[in-house]
Amino acid sequence: MAKQEGDLVRLSLDEVHAIASKGLIRHGASVEQARTVADTITSAERDGCKSHGLFRLPGYIGSLKSGKITGDAVPVLSELAPAVVKVDAANGFASLPLEMGTAALAEKAREQGIAALAITNSYHFAALWPETERLAEQGLVAFAFVTAKSYVAPAGGIKPLYGTNPMAFAWPREGKPPIVFDQASSASARGEIMIHERDGKPIPDDWAIDSEGNPTNDPTAALAGAQLPFGGYKGGSIALMVELLAGAMIGDVFSFEATANDVRDGGPPKRGEFMIAIDPTRCVSGGNGVAQLAHAETLFDEILSQEGTRLPSDRRYAAREKTPKEGITVPRSLYDECEMLSSAGV
Repeated sequence: MAKQEGDLVRLSLDEVHAIASKGLIRHGASVEQARTVADTITSAERDGCKSHGLFRLPGYIGSLKSGKITGDAVPVLSELAPAVVKVDAANGFASLPLEMGTAALAEKAREQGIAALAITNSYHFAALWPETERLAEQGLVAFAFVTAKSYVAPAGGIKPLYGTNPMAFAWPREGKPPIVFDQASSASARGEIMIHERDGKPIPDDWAIDSEGNPTNDPTAALAGAQLPFGGYKGGSIALMVELLAGAMIGDVFSFEATANDVRDGGPPKRGEFMIAIDPTRCVSGGNGVAQLAHAETLFDEILSQEGTRLPSDRRYAAREKTPKEGITVPRSLYDECEMLSSAGV
């Protein structure tokens, strides 16, 4: 049972999944669409990624209520080439196409050594680490790229053009969870600014500019202005690369086109995702993957030998150990909103 703790509510992971799936089904999602989106939300809460957990549920449901997303969409998988597969999401959420597509991508990567996946006609509203981690758990090296709406100004500009355009990378490990990083091309994720606004906290320097192009620490002004790429032109170049990979190359939209076509219901924009999977056993003569993975561990050991370092995803894995026992907490206001959206007739 949910327990109130001051301004917070403590939930089990099962309760998170139940609230999410119930709300999605109430507003028109099929059982399978709801299950996979609820899986995504729950995994984010499990790993302490608050900006992609229940915080996103009102947006998912908002897009169902507006009619923008086809709640009972049935994705279609096709083969474009011996090492290229595509899933047309049929105007639905991205979670179910990703479940289908990464399974096919893994099979192709094992057959060909390297393979690619295009997800099109979908609405992606989550982090990228779940799909890359899923592949690395099968012994594959994985990359993922996705666009967004126009939130980020190009280096030197002041008007939003690029999405936050995250990219993720995952490396398998023998007997240990994969190394995974998932980071935006912008200095921060959009959701992080939104959480700062919700909690009444200033944002750090260099995250964003206001609508006049002035630096700002005000999250509301930042959301009305433009986010900044990390590292100036370096982050801007990565954002451009992601636009080309997850937009033009797979026949989907750029972030500015997604913005122009969006109905502004608070939910995800329609966009594409591009993924690559590599079988490391096929990248050396007579390899079985053991030597490559063992060699990688020497690098990880060198990193950790320096005080103050950690490996990417260590923080998430630490949270993953605790949350099944301790549950997670969300603001009371968010819990009440999610409960309301999950109620009949709302």
